[in-house]
Amino acid sequence: MQHREELHELLLRAGLTVVEEVYPGSLFPPEAGWRIARGIAAPDGAVREALDPEWWRRLAGADGEFLVAVLGHRIGGNDSWWTRVRFADADADADADDADVPGLTGGPGFVALSLDGQVLLAEVPGADRHRVTALDRLPERLAEAAEAAGGEKEAELAEVWAGVPGRSAWPLHWAEAIGFNPAAPDELLIRLLDVELGFLHGCDRPAVLDAAVAHPDPKVRASPADTFRPKLTPDQWIRLVRAEPSPSRRALLAEHACAWAVELPDDLYDDLLDGPSRRQAAELPGLPAHHLPSLAADADPQVRATACARWEDLAAPLRALLLADTDDAVRTAALLAHHTAVPMPHKVFAALPQPGRALAQCRLAPGLEAELLRDGNEEVRRTLAANPALSAHGVAVLAEDPYDDIRSVVALRPDLDEEQRAAVRHDFDPTSMSRTLPWVEDRHGDADAMRRLAASSHPLVRRSVARARRLPPDVVERLARDEDRTVRLFLAESCDDAPAEMLLEVWRWWDGSFSHPDRPRSHPNFPRTGLLRHAADPSGRMRRLALDDPESTPADVARFARDPEAEVRHRAAEDPRLSPADAVRLLNDPAAHVRGAAMRSPRLPARVIAGLLHDRDTARVAVTNPAIPVPVLHRILAAAEVAVAAARR
Repeated sequence: MQHREELHELLLRAGLTVVEEVYPGSLFPPEAGWRIARGIAAPDGAVREALDPEWWRRLAGADGEFLVAVLGHRIGGNDSWWTRVRFADADADADADDADVPGLTGGPGFVALSLDGQVLLAEVPGADRHRVTALDRLPERLAEAAEAAGGEKEAELAEVWAGVPGRSAWPLHWAEAIGFNPAAPDELLIRLLDVELGFLHGCDRPAVLDAAVAHPDPKVRASPADTFRPKLTPDQWIRLVRAEPSPSRRALLAEHACAWAVELPDDLYDDLLDGPSRRQAAELPGLPAHHLPSLAADADPQVRATACARWEDLAAPLRALLLADTDDAVRTAALLAHHTAVPMPHKVFAALPQPGRALAQCRLAPGLEAELLRDGNEEVRRTLAANPALSAHGVAVLAEDPYDDIRSVVALRPDLDEEQRAAVRHDFDPTSMSRTLPWVEDRHGDADAMRRLAASSHPLVRRSVARARRLPPDVVERLARDEDRTVRLFLAESCDDAPAEMLLEVWRWWDGSFSHPDRPRSHPNFPRTGLLRHAADPSGRMRRLALDDPESTPADVARFARDPEAEVRHRAAEDPRLSPADAVRLLNDPAAHVRGAAMRSPRLPARVIAGLLHDRDTARVAVTNPAIPVPVLHRILAAAEVAVAAARR
């Protein structure tokens, strides 16, 4: 809000009255105005010595109004907004000759657009003086400039790339993004490890990950593991754990490796248990059972308590020792483990310092359970409802509980058959976030269980079935027709057997998520032919599929690059058949993600890419363009290395 108020005050001092803030929508965007003002892919003859009153008259028109953006005063989200203004003294007979707008000319810099999108004025700081731009017939001039830029000759390329990087550059921006350039070779990315690590969060190149795992800097070594979905192989995880000198960090990395189903070798467990992080190592889920006797007899009570979590793997004499342990915490952990199978009497329950875990996991003596069901408060009953050891009678009682949230917990118990589940009254919000039920996931390999559960009345159960990677054909057919569209979505995201017609139906309303990007379109069963029939579909989501058809042509790409919907233009901007002229033209697109795709297009002329590389606002995206030659990428990285080293000093 303060930023917006400062802008309004600046405009008022400049002799302008703010009318409203305008989302670009289908308008020419301020970002493209700044780029042209700096001379990147700009029409010929755009630069002026100064802005005379005639230009202001053309800009403001009869009503004295126009759109403006001021350098350093950006408003808006991904797409910055225009501010609609009028001359403060404008009226029907105002003389624009007096409108010199002193607060804008000679100020921090601005771009201004006429309301009809035909006139663009701009002034931006330059090396020696402000650079002034004035254009009329803007759409026509931009189209001409795009065609001219798209006619770049092969002979020009060497000269263009020889000038990269130039002196007026943004090496810190390059450092942040060069690792995301798909054309960057492994050796460049390995050099980049000493400069910037952000690219490792999506990196899946074995040689680069090998170098990161073996790097002397612990921050570099840790980066491939500290990501949402680590790409490390089991061998790389193991080497990463072995190479970590910090005992606590080594145990933490081992924990992460186990969480990603990595089987650690026995000697590594030995090493972890023999070190100062024995407590952490004792909690590792894959710890071999032969270590348990030493843990159960450990001098550290916390380690002995941890051993109780593996109760079923402990021999009877070790269990007896733990149940009689002199430490209260160890004895309590042993009691809780013991009573997951042996009913807990009232006396033991009453002596527990905190009964919550007993309510959640222990088998309770019939009298104790009945008392808690009868006299327990809502929180006690809610905890009991999820207790896997609750008796069938207790489940039946809670299935009739007056509180819906308690009945909702009961409805998801694995020990109910589907007839019993259907009989439990509960509310379910179909828009709520869903997580796969662990007990359903455990049965994903059981075809008969999947058949039963796919017919469940509860959407969460069916959604959890749909998360299975492989399913029997009859189960797939049932789920593909499920009335809950989230079931169909999960089938599209997770199941290799999802049918083509359902994938196409899901695509109409879903085009990918953070956890499953580009599904269902990237599904191997998604239709690949016959998609041109969607070229005239009223839905832009469906129209964009036409370019995936092998029968589509460069002419289709050109047509879709002019589509009224941004997602269709974005698909065209990503197409390798995009013409260079259209790639340049899409740099002026109203939508930020379309402009970004155009900046990354290898069809963009080299001279335009070079200009984008040297502009502060576009350098970060432009450096990811795969058309940049590898030797140029190495020179860019060298400049980034110098800049980062200077910034760290």
